[in-house]
Amino acid sequence: MINTHMATMNPPLETLAVDFGGTSIKIAVTKGEQILKKAAPLPTAAFGSPEEIMAAMCRTMKELLHEHPQAAAVGLGMPGWVDFYKGVLYQLTNVPVWNREVPVREVISSALGLPVVLDNDANCMAYAEWKLGAGKGLESLVCLTLGTGLGGGIVIHDRLLRGRNVSCAELGQTSIHFNGRVGPFGNKGAIEEYVGNNELAADAVQAYAAVGICKTAEECTPRRLAAAAQAGDAIALELYRDFAEKLGTLIMNLMYTLVPHAFIIGGGVANAGELLFAPLQETLKQQLFPVHYQALRICPARFGADAGLIGAGLMASDYAQHSLL
Repeated sequence: MINTHMATMNPPLETLAVDFGGTSIKIAVTKGEQILKKAAPLPTAAFGSPEEIMAAMCRTMKELLHEHPQAAAVGLGMPGWVDFYKGVLYQLTNVPVWNREVPVREVISSALGLPVVLDNDANCMAYAEWKLGAGKGLESLVCLTLGTGLGGGIVIHDRLLRGRNVSCAELGQTSIHFNGRVGPFGNKGAIEEYVGNNELAADAVQAYAAVGICKTAEECTPRRLAAAAQAGDAIALELYRDFAEKLGTLIMNLMYTLVPHAFIIGGGVANAGELLFAPLQETLKQQLFPVHYQALRICPARFGADAGLIGAGLMASDYAQHSLL
């Protein structure tokens, strides 16, 4: 079913947008799907506390504001446990120094003098793809973003699900094995422990070592593994098939639970194209009820690595215009 909120969407405003990643923090000025100015990314690991991180973000945003004083609001997309309603970030799973509750919205708004909206980074990606990207016009979808971890965003009945007190759709913490690898909160079989970039690299190093080939984790990034698989490397191809089976288990569970119109996949391994999507479709064909499989639509994210920035900016624009969904 096609939704109707697009017809009355306000023209986008210029905003400041932040996409906070486990490796780097991207900050830009955006207007709708346009990225007007990108600052140099900040290395996440370079800071020793949440206060240092926020101070560095504010310095960069003030520099951008000097060039774009018409920016109307700030959109922050941050991973981990976000309370959208309170503007609080409780913990960043992949950033060890951020291990306590911080009123991010209040701090950033006070420093910049602008309205601020804070949401989970995967929700920002989902918002971008739903409003202007691969899911435009759909009333329900699930977005999965693959990188340092696995993030998720869910839209149902023209509404982004955010949860009651902390962000829902923390799909990286859902289990694909009741007695598997232990996640950061004691949750066994958490899929993020299998499909994050670091976990994929570690599995690849082990797989190559088993046949007498010595490789480092730096030689087993998603991009390098994809290149090896496309060149016919049997181990890399098997790693992608195994990855697709694990990701397919998550999608199968979500399909039986939600039956959304589409699954949109972005980031990291998703850039491998058919190396991922072909075995993923085959895995799901074997596991889904035929009617569910026939209705299944899986597609790559339109905005790629910029989806988080665009989504955070769109949220900020809608927030400033009192139309945030």
